[in-house]
Amino acid sequence: MFLAMVALQGGVITLSASAIDFFYYSVFLAGIFLAWRFHSTRVLSVLILLLIAHRAIEFFSADKVAASGPGRIAFEVIAVLLPLNFMAVAFDREWRPGVVSAVPRLLWLFFQSVLVALICRPGAASAPTIFHAAILSQQLFHWTRIPQPALLAFLIVLVVLLARFFFAYKPSDAGLFWSLAAVLAGKHAGGVGRIGSAYFATAALILASSIIETSYALAYHDELTGLPARRAFNQALTRLSSPYAIAVADIDHFKRFNDTYGHDAGDQVLRMVASRLARVSGGGRAYRVGGEEFNLLFEGVTAKDARPHLEALRVAIAESQFRLRDLPDRRGASRGADRRVTASRKSARVGRKTPLQPAVADDGLSVTISIGVAEPYPATQWAEQVVEAADRALYCAKRMGRNRVEADSRRVRTKGRRASA
Repeated sequence: MFLAMVALQGGVITLSASAIDFFYYSVFLAGIFLAWRFHSTRVLSVLILLLIAHRAIEFFSADKVAASGPGRIAFEVIAVLLPLNFMAVAFDREWRPGVVSAVPRLLWLFFQSVLVALICRPGAASAPTIFHAAILSQQLFHWTRIPQPALLAFLIVLVVLLARFFFAYKPSDAGLFWSLAAVLAGKHAGGVGRIGSAYFATAALILASSIIETSYALAYHDELTGLPARRAFNQALTRLSSPYAIAVADIDHFKRFNDTYGHDAGDQVLRMVASRLARVSGGGRAYRVGGEEFNLLFEGVTAKDARPHLEALRVAIAESQFRLRDLPDRRGASRGADRRVTASRKSARVGRKTPLQPAVADDGLSVTISIGVAEPYPATQWAEQVVEAADRALYCAKRMGRNRVEADSRRVRTKGRRASA
């Protein structure tokens, strides 16, 4: 966006009207297509809003920066409405394309269009005072055409969007922020003509780019835990070179936990475990590869070097206690029934074999993990083979009682035979 400002207003490049028009319509058409194809209805809404708003400014001002009359009125009214609509879209959810979801939003857009048309009726001299009132001294804002109410609206919404991005780290919020910043620059330039059209097209380009960035984030990052996902792990495997170690971690009795406390509680457990895994020491990096299974990569170290860090991680998770949010008080359940007792009786009826339950203390719950770790050696030269070896070590840890770290036994036996020789 800053490059666009330097190029357009700094005189670095000079674009013809035909080039601007091509860029303008190409970006909007491509952005609307991408938003529809990737079901990004929020971006689709903003793109349609930008296109209608800009065309309205150009229509009422006859493609010239107007100092008064309907052109100036449209400029002032739309300058206030645009950031407010960005705010509404930021707090809206992605909606399913269809009549039921689209009609209320189209009616809201239609209402605003009618409002602008009524305020900008022929013969109107100025907009209602609320759209151009002087909050501070006019001399402080002689450098811009944008009225003070609109500047205040832009400032508030930009701050909100920036805060949402820092708290949620969503590309869509970053896209809305920079797109609105481009709109602000376009309004400052007058909103019409080649520069105005270029800025509005830049705003649309930023939104289209946010769709691609969002798709990338969904493909390479796990939305629930915030950890890199399986695709990122597979890509990291292609960059590995010896020495390195790969660990496979699995939450013990996670299915039992889900059956006892529900899937919402299971999600909380996954987030808690993931937060601990993300802080693993020794230079390791954690990935969620599916369900309750996580992988960890240690570059530049052997399995022996990584094992103390994995052991510390296992202990940290086992000692962590937490309370489930929105969990009904088990002591207040009907007839004083305890969920663990009920689950145990159900398991006893099925096969008299009751798997261990997650530990329950007066001040919260805790879970444990089992970990298998492996490193490359002549029989497992490929990274995928090392993952399989770590997976076998994980199942060994499960068989030996869970809540433990086990190394690839074949690697250990190979070292033992070499030492004997």
